[in-house]
Amino acid sequence: MTDRETHWNEVYGAREETALTWFEDTPAVSMTLLRRAGLTRQSRVVDVGGGASRLVDALLADGVRDVTVLDLSAAALAVARGRLGARADAVNWVVGDVTKWDPSQPMDLWHDRAVFHFLTEEADRAAYVRTMMRALPTGARAVIGTFALDGPERCSNLPVQRYDAASLARALGDGFERIDSHAHIHRTPMGRSQSFVFGLFKRL
Repeated sequence: MTDRETHWNEVYGAREETALTWFEDTPAVSMTLLRRAGLTRQSRVVDVGGGASRLVDALLADGVRDVTVLDLSAAALAVARGRLGARADAVNWVVGDVTKWDPSQPMDLWHDRAVFHFLTEEADRAAYVRTMMRALPTGARAVIGTFALDGPERCSNLPVQRYDAASLARALGDGFERIDSHAHIHRTPMGRSQSFVFGLFKRL
C-alpha cells in the first residue's frame, strides 16, 4: 500500500462521511455541468477520486447505466458501496491511483471534484493528463473542480495547487479545450466557506 493510499484510508476511517470537509449532500454543481456536457443514460462516466461522494447516487438516480468510481481509498469506496446497498452492483468500483490507472474502456465523461489540486508535482499532473488522454476519445468531455486562487492552501493536512479557470486550462494542455467555467463556494459541514473553480473541457 502506498503512502497516499494509507493517508486516505486513515482520513475516511477517522470520521463519518458527513463530517468530512468536502461532504455535500447533493452534488448540484457537478450534475449541472455533467448535464451541460451531454450526460445521458447511455453515457460512460468515470468519477475520479469519487470516494464516498454522492455523485454516484445522483448518476444512478438519473438512470446512468455505466458508472465507474475510481479512488485510492478502499475505505472510501466501501462507504459508498454500503450506502448504495444492492444498487452498488451496478457500479464499477476501482481502487487505484489516477496517475497510474489504465482504463479498460473509453469514457464519454470524466468527473473530478478535488483530486487534481492535490497533484502539486508537475510529474503527477502530467501523468494525470496522460490518463485523461487515454480515457477520453476525441469529443469526450471532462468536468474538473479544484480549489480556486482564494481557496484553502491545504486540505486534509496536504498542500494543494490552486487554480483559476485559465490556469486550470493551461495545466491540462493543448489536448483539451475549455468550454465553460464556474465559480463555486462550498460550505463545509462546520459552516466554513471554500472557494472552488470548475471547468468543463472538451477532448480535442
